[in-house]
Amino acid sequence: ELQLVESGGGRVQAGGSLRLSCAASGFGFDDVPITWFRQVPGKEREGLSCISSSTGSTYYADSVKGRATISSDNAKNTVYLQMNRLKAEDTAVYYCATVYSEYGSTCPLNLNVEDMDYWGKGTLVTVLA
Repeated sequence: ELQLVESGGGRVQAGGSLRLSCAASGFGFDDVPITWFRQVPGKEREGLSCISSSTGSTYYADSVKGRATISSDNAKNTVYLQMNRLKAEDTAVYYCATVYSEYGSTCPLNLNVEDMDYWGKGTLVTVLA
């Protein structure tokens, strides 16, 4: 069974940092891109970042570029999202997701919710102003 399990969320003061983890199981980790999204209640889910664990290529949305770093530990089948200089507007539930496609582990050109095949249940990040 394919599973994605997020962890690492919590409460942090503005300006602080968190490292989110996405542990993957039940599929070939090198065969798919791993992406991060977030969702604020009442708003659409937003694509943040993507990594190809086989090539190391990465993508960042403008909203987190320069403040986030995505990385993967292939031995642990885990992808991390390091978030720094957190702001109150970063408060959201953070999800990891993946998609099986003809492009293999290549990150999609655009991170669209409707294109993802599998989702984790999310981890809540609360940034205190």
